[in-house]
Amino acid sequence: MIRVLLADDHAVVRQGLRTFLDLQEDIEVVAEAGDGETTIDAARRTQPDVVLLDLVMPGLDGVGALKRLREAGLRARVIVLTSFGDDDKLFAALRAGAAGYLLKDVEPAELVRSIRSVADGHTPLSPTIATRIVEEIAQGGGAPAQLDDLTPRERDVLVLIARGRSNKVIALELGVAEKTVKTHVSHILAKLGLTDRTQAALYAVRHGLV
Repeated sequence: MIRVLLADDHAVVRQGLRTFLDLQEDIEVVAEAGDGETTIDAARRTQPDVVLLDLVMPGLDGVGALKRLREAGLRARVIVLTSFGDDDKLFAALRAGAAGYLLKDVEPAELVRSIRSVADGHTPLSPTIATRIVEEIAQGGGAPAQLDDLTPRERDVLVLIARGRSNKVIALELGVAEKTVKTHVSHILAKLGLTDRTQAALYAVRHGLV
């Protein structure tokens, strides 16, 4: 069962999401929140697997909530679900640790697929958002020196992360234990100065590894 926290300042949006998600056999809405501070409190209390997070909320906004969730060491992966696709909000959210970024015009079935996908370690993005990211990273320069610090196996793992593979799938493809993959991922993030798999995937694409 995938435990989901809904964070949006519009009650009607939360109710609509809850009504639809309650129909899914493998998804349980465990809490709702209407602002950033309440989101942090609810996440600490219920320990969700996935947070659906709006960016524009009163008080502590979505980006601020993302940073606080990361600082608190909560295991929840966050999908930004917002009406805004502008660059400032998009890249601020990704830098703050968002695992996915969807616009609110997403089809309900696609939203459910995205929740399942992010719970399995993938990075769902709305098509227009994915296009914007590709355009941005296409303007990036060559690989920095830190990339040379990775071992050949760590490079293999980084490429597979960028291709959306979960740790379990990476372990199967490389013929190693899943625990070994987790160790490689930790080393990759530390060596490259990154905070999560989403940033690692963007890094790999930006520097031509995939």
